[in-house]
Amino acid sequence: MLHISPSSFILKPSFAKIVCEPGWKWHKREKPLQNYDLFYVWSGEGMVTLNDQQIPVSKGSCFLFRKGDHTMATHNPQRPLVLTYIHFDVDEPVYEVPGPYRKLQDTLDFEYMLSRYVRLFLVQAYGAEEEARLILKQLLIYLLREEKEVPREKKVSNQLTEIIHEVANFVIQHPGLPHKVEDLAGRAGLSPRYFSIKFKEIIGLSVQSYIIKARIDRAQHLLLHAGMNVTEVADALGYRDIFFFSRQFKQYTGKSPSEIR
Repeated sequence: MLHISPSSFILKPSFAKIVCEPGWKWHKREKPLQNYDLFYVWSGEGMVTLNDQQIPVSKGSCFLFRKGDHTMATHNPQRPLVLTYIHFDVDEPVYEVPGPYRKLQDTLDFEYMLSRYVRLFLVQAYGAEEEARLILKQLLIYLLREEKEVPREKKVSNQLTEIIHEVANFVIQHPGLPHKVEDLAGRAGLSPRYFSIKFKEIIGLSVQSYIIKARIDRAQHLLLHAGMNVTEVADALGYRDIFFFSRQFKQYTGKSPSEIR
């Protein structure tokens, strides 16, 4: 579904975000599903049976039911399921379809898109169907990406990942400050050694290399777009030795600052 046009999605009127009643059950039908059904669990506990396979579900459980599937479900009345379901079809050949089940760990973006899809029709927004098709394709791309990528970030907790990215963003926002590993580690609330290890694991560069890259990237921008000369740029970015700045600049870009300017 990565390469199909959003206009190929046929939106069905069956979609909602619902809190299931305590006595709710999804009974197995004699006929299998006639279209696709994106089925997501916001909270609660239950059991979904997909083609005779029982799957416990809770927050983050996401199914993409397909034509021909037989489905049924129950839930814990004390912890009722909160669900979003979106029925749809596609009017062109599909060669790449997300798997039938996945438990999402980072749910923020996915849940925002689900809410947006449903809200478009509730408020009868202008261009609702066109935007809904785009969102539906985004949702399916998200699921395909989850299957195909194993990001470095997943090796550590989401909280630690956010902290490291916040520090990396701080470096980019303030490239001229005299950043030290110890200071940045303190900002993250980590020991310098552990911070350095996790920074490289998540960002892909050592702390020092990232600091230099942030400075050189900013230097290129200032030389190209701010009308500053080499001495002014070096000074703005904390370089006391213009020759050292020029050497480091050429090492990273392959050109001298004067050539860039």
